[in-house]
Amino acid sequence: MKKRVLALTCSFALILSLFSLPAMALEVTPAGTADFDLPCQAAILIDEDSGTVLYEKNADEQRPIASITKVMTLILTFEALEAGRISLDQLVPVSEHAYNMGGSQIWLEPGEQMTLNEMLKAICISSANDAAVAVAEFVGGSEPAFVEQMNAKAAELGMTSTHFCNACGLDEDGHLSTARDVAIMSREMLLKHTEIRDYCTVWTDTLRDGATQLVNTNKLLKSYDGITGLKTGTTGKAGVCISASATRDNLRLIAVILGSPTGADRFEAATTLLNYGFANYESASAELPSDLPQTLPVEQGVTDAVTLEYTAPGRFLMHKGEGGALQVQVDLPQSIQAPIAAGTQVGTVTVHSGETVLQSCPIQASQDVAALSFKFCFQRLVGALLLAE
Repeated sequence: MKKRVLALTCSFALILSLFSLPAMALEVTPAGTADFDLPCQAAILIDEDSGTVLYEKNADEQRPIASITKVMTLILTFEALEAGRISLDQLVPVSEHAYNMGGSQIWLEPGEQMTLNEMLKAICISSANDAAVAVAEFVGGSEPAFVEQMNAKAAELGMTSTHFCNACGLDEDGHLSTARDVAIMSREMLLKHTEIRDYCTVWTDTLRDGATQLVNTNKLLKSYDGITGLKTGTTGKAGVCISASATRDNLRLIAVILGSPTGADRFEAATTLLNYGFANYESASAELPSDLPQTLPVEQGVTDAVTLEYTAPGRFLMHKGEGGALQVQVDLPQSIQAPIAAGTQVGTVTVHSGETVLQSCPIQASQDVAALSFKFCFQRLVGALLLAE
């Protein structure tokens, strides 16, 4: 490669669009109880896209998490759906074991059947324990086998302080997690299985031809602008809990509240956390210049130029008001020496905020270009002579 580099630097205001790379973030020092406290035992606020922690309180303290457990039940169910092992219109049978679940329920009867779609409504809207266990048995074969899958998935996600004993979240010795692990689990659900929002944002619905009324346990759906989910939970040991997700202006946040004394305290704490996030941070994006070269000259190759393939930058978590300061620098050589393999990195797109590099994206050759050979040159010469005749 020649040494001289073309550098293009452009400043961009906040642009709201989708990008191919994951979100990145400036270094953030999370707020804590010294900044403001919340009416709960443990809490955390994260940026959904980058996973950056914005606030934490006792975030690694192991606690019961009540029906927020069902987020993991839902993750495994949606994975099975996406793998084609089950379908939404399949009938889910109700066992004696599922029937005997206490707490929140839709009063399933042994031998009764509902479609998986109906069971998911019952879990997401009304937090039905009987429906959660019925689905766990349907997906895993039995609740104990399904719980093994839950713990394996938790380990895979890096939920190092979590151990599940059941699929619905009823109090049981050893059934514990943390605010941080709940945030990890909630983020996995929201990022990988976006259709969950079609269930958990429904305020009311019915089952059994209208005979069973479902009312969402997440009252923030009626009071908080931009709320998108996700799951509430309440038991005697866990207290009153919620994993609340919300989106405004492309900034997506997850607030986890564990161990509040009352439902009102739970929603107040989640509202405070979400308000803090939206007031202090924004989601920014950087756009590639429109006049970028589409090809790069090739030296001693069988073609004169190679087509370029650009990777668009991702979104960036920024402090409020700093999103417009993003700069994009594009570095390309004047030419490249053959041979070239498709996918070879030939340049770089770098996104800066001031002196801080936020992201580097490769510019790649989109095709193979062979080097000139004696045979190729001879054939080209013969062809030219024949055309001249």
